[in-house]
Amino acid sequence: MKDDQQHVLIIGFVWPEPNSSAAGKRMLELIHLFKDQGWNVTFASSAAETDHMSNLKAIGVDQVSIQMNSSTFDEFVRELNPSVVLFDRFVVEEQFGWRVAEQCPNALRILDTEDLHFLRRARKKAHNENRACTKEDLLSSKDAKREIASIFRSDLSLIISEAEMDLLREVFDVDPCLLQYLPFLLDPITEDAKNALPDFSERSDFVTIGNFRHSPNMDAVRYLKKKVWPLIRKQLPDVQLHIYGAYVTQEAEQMHNPEEGFYVKGRVKDAKQVVANAKVLLAPLRFGAGLKGKLIEAMQCGTPSVTTSIGAEGIVSSDENWGGIIAENSEDIASAAQHLYSDKKAWTEAQQKGFSILNKKFIEPDFDNQLIENIKRLRKDLPRHRAQNFIGQMLMHHTAESTKYMGRWIEAKNRNM
Repeated sequence: MKDDQQHVLIIGFVWPEPNSSAAGKRMLELIHLFKDQGWNVTFASSAAETDHMSNLKAIGVDQVSIQMNSSTFDEFVRELNPSVVLFDRFVVEEQFGWRVAEQCPNALRILDTEDLHFLRRARKKAHNENRACTKEDLLSSKDAKREIASIFRSDLSLIISEAEMDLLREVFDVDPCLLQYLPFLLDPITEDAKNALPDFSERSDFVTIGNFRHSPNMDAVRYLKKKVWPLIRKQLPDVQLHIYGAYVTQEAEQMHNPEEGFYVKGRVKDAKQVVANAKVLLAPLRFGAGLKGKLIEAMQCGTPSVTTSIGAEGIVSSDENWGGIIAENSEDIASAAQHLYSDKKAWTEAQQKGFSILNKKFIEPDFDNQLIENIKRLRKDLPRHRAQNFIGQMLMHHTAESTKYMGRWIEAKNRNM
């Protein structure tokens, strides 16, 4: 195929919901990036459709429902014969990667990690055990063994955070030629857009936002409720905290308490509007990985934020450059929140730092063209690229041998039920 006639197959873990999660927004960014090249895009998933999924057909993307552990996928992908296949998260590559390699050996296989799942899970485990996450936690993690294996089997992996790029290269010795740094792809913020944002005096209250099914977000809400918010209310007794996010849990609903100024509001149609009308965004994340979409969105809305080093990871390396304040314990978080909320000068300086971060980190570098050029280069030189990745070849061989027969055993079992 000619470069301008690429056909990209995206195999999704779920159908993209850009208004529900940062992962959904990122997937739409990738789809639009491929469509902007004039490439054909097919999106396939074995997940159930939802009321909030994006209407991909409306943007010229074919939607296909597929089955796991079924040879019907082999027939589908062989007939489609894509030139590029993108796996949405490593569990999808585990399920379908060997089938793609078998049926379409010349297709470039790309893994979109979203974030490093093993890193997030190791940090969660360490947090639950009230200790710091160590290098040994990562090296002994079963999730790490699975996800790193998936990265090696793929021709290219998209990594959303520079911190995770460093981790993969320095701790796991992943060859840089297998990795592509690709943060959120953002549009520039014009001066008119900045001037149209509400100013300090026009804003009120605190806000936090995030999908409640995502465990770092739910943990942050618990932390706010039990430790942080009572301290803020002592200093600012009349303010409110508005908590938004998709898929509200029963636990979160039970935290709703207007008398405490603690409002759990759930899904919102226009996230940027509520963030832009708030004075400060709170994101006291105690574990997690990747880039935090809520913090990027806050900067776009000119809303200073209080977060932790986990929240700021991959965006800045020090507090002095943050578009707000980085703090690590409940007392410091509450003090930082009160300071930004009450001090117009500090608030304005934080807002400007946020704009500067967006321009320098996400808008000026030409990340989208770097990815497209790399895809074209790898397509032309795929045999040599793979020949240099012996670990990937080895893992694909053993994965195909083991996963193939397990998948076919499950398929036969399902057929006989």
